[in-house]
Amino acid sequence: MGARLRAIRKERTSLSLEAAAKVLGWGLSKMSRIENGLRRISTEEVAMILTAYQIPSAERDEIVAEARADNASGWWDRPLPGVPAEMGTLASYAADANSLTNWAVSVVPGLLQTEAYAMALILSDDVPRDVAELRWLARRRRQKILGTVDYFAYLSETALRTPFGGPDGHRQQIRHLLDARVRGIPVRIVREHLPVGLVTHSWLYMTFPHTPPVVNVEVAEGGVYLHDDQAEPYAKVIAKLDRIALTVSDSQDMLRAILKEA
Repeated sequence: MGARLRAIRKERTSLSLEAAAKVLGWGLSKMSRIENGLRRISTEEVAMILTAYQIPSAERDEIVAEARADNASGWWDRPLPGVPAEMGTLASYAADANSLTNWAVSVVPGLLQTEAYAMALILSDDVPRDVAELRWLARRRRQKILGTVDYFAYLSETALRTPFGGPDGHRQQIRHLLDARVRGIPVRIVREHLPVGLVTHSWLYMTFPHTPPVVNVEVAEGGVYLHDDQAEPYAKVIAKLDRIALTVSDSQDMLRAILKEA
């Protein structure tokens, strides 16, 4: 909803972020956090913003109704203790998206992780086991988005080599990636040591029905959200990944080879 309100402000008003905050009588920080999806927004606040932007009443009522439904339905509105708020923020973005594209550099993306792999990865950051189990539960809830949205995964070969979960957990994870094709999820691998320049960090590119794409870039203890001009270059990176990645069939062959080695 924050991204949609941002798009409405930029496309249908002449207000800067600072000017919009002033019109509403809010602080700039509050306005920025709303537009970047870092603060929950009530239906009343949505109505106030749309009124300030002079959006026609019928359209305003429709958007407010959507916001009310969003606020009522997400598991992230009831966060688990010990689970970073960032995970809920990312889940709420994904719930509104119509397509997701992952680029994973060093580990399998969370949406495709098995329990043994995810737990070993989380515990490697010295997280207490009880907290790690809650974080896995939240990650498993995030995975329920699969099957309801178009999802594409590009994985560096490097991400497939680290045996989180030990040999058994590693094999289980590779089998899970092999089975992804049956579930309608294309997994494509980018070979190591290719002489091409790519963004080196992992990210998730999200497209939406009514707003411009948003990119979640992974950083320590969370993520950063990129919009508009900052998100635009990632579409070009996806095009490059599409050119250089192995086909789905060849990626399956590589996964089978890695499984034999594991």
